[in-house]
Amino acid sequence: MSASAAPPFDPRDPLGLDDLLEAEDLAIRDTVRTWAADRVLPHIADWYERGELPGVHELARELGAIGALGMSLTGYGCAGASAVQYGLACLELEAADSGIRSLVSVQGSLAMYAIWKFGSEEQKQQWLPRMAAGEAIGCFGLTEPDHGSDPAGMRTYAKKDGTDWVLTGRKMWITNGSVAKVAVVWAQTDDGVRGFVVPTESPGFSAPEIKHKWSLRASITSELVMDEVRLPADAVLPEVTGLRGPLSCLSHARYGIVWGAMGAARACFESALDYAKSREQFGKPIGGFQLTQAKLADMAVELHKGILLAHHLGRRMDAGRLRPEQVSFGKLNNVREAIEICRTSRTILGANGISLEYPVMRHATNLESVLTYEGTVEMHQLVLGKALTGLDAFR
Repeated sequence: MSASAAPPFDPRDPLGLDDLLEAEDLAIRDTVRTWAADRVLPHIADWYERGELPGVHELARELGAIGALGMSLTGYGCAGASAVQYGLACLELEAADSGIRSLVSVQGSLAMYAIWKFGSEEQKQQWLPRMAAGEAIGCFGLTEPDHGSDPAGMRTYAKKDGTDWVLTGRKMWITNGSVAKVAVVWAQTDDGVRGFVVPTESPGFSAPEIKHKWSLRASITSELVMDEVRLPADAVLPEVTGLRGPLSCLSHARYGIVWGAMGAARACFESALDYAKSREQFGKPIGGFQLTQAKLADMAVELHKGILLAHHLGRRMDAGRLRPEQVSFGKLNNVREAIEICRTSRTILGANGISLEYPVMRHATNLESVLTYEGTVEMHQLVLGKALTGLDAFR
């Protein structure tokens, strides 16, 4: 193509990354973007300020109707979308709010994925169609009050009593916990770590909501308390023993974060770009000053590099070639850069940057949680460090 035939420069897609997407990819992205614009963006500042996610069950059913729940899984009412298509959905959801993307990630990439990957056919038939439709919300219990980065130290324990299991312990910082109909809970047993499918109406199970958060305020976060919860023999996930089970689920969810973080970054960048073109100081828009343009250029470079990285990892996942270390690479880079983009955007907006009239501070505070959950910065650095050197520095 000659230079004269090149398309015009698009400030919102400076690398022309949309050219990498097929028509179906774009249709899925636009469907999720439209849903978020209609159902989340008009209300999210109020939800965030109130620290609530009202109508979560209705939102879940709507997300199910557009195929966003467990969308990369096959069968059982799931959409069977590609990894790239799922990533695009995560980007659009987090461009609205990290809490909405977390709702979808925990439902599909953690709770549903665990049942789909490791569950019995009976467990899949019982739960996955309802979860895909948003009729049943799920949660995933791994982190404990005293054990986060080191899940091998978990204290939650399941012991056999005849043919039953008796589950006792606590889980902490559990998204969706207080509204879930089913919890996938990981526990120590005499045979190693096992996963259990736990209906939340089971006697002895409770999920008090965690309040007073300054991040992910439009997200339901809970503690799970299991006080001798009696479960039948078929409650255990039969196809996995050991930490390989929960860690493979986390890798699947972290992949969605690689995309999602870029959604939060995009929302902040576009807010800063629009503001810089309209806000006047010293007789002209602040976007006309060199320092502001340098900030915008640097943000655009990191934003679209991050999206390109996410796309590359998505293609590798679709080809069955994505390694957990590569997911760590993506989460480490993209969340870290997204936070920096949010902070730089805030400087362009000045004092307006702290107002909920704009999305910047909301995204910045949300990303402080995203930076830590499903693997802290330090853990992903050590995952990469081990892969690069062959030496284990975790202990």
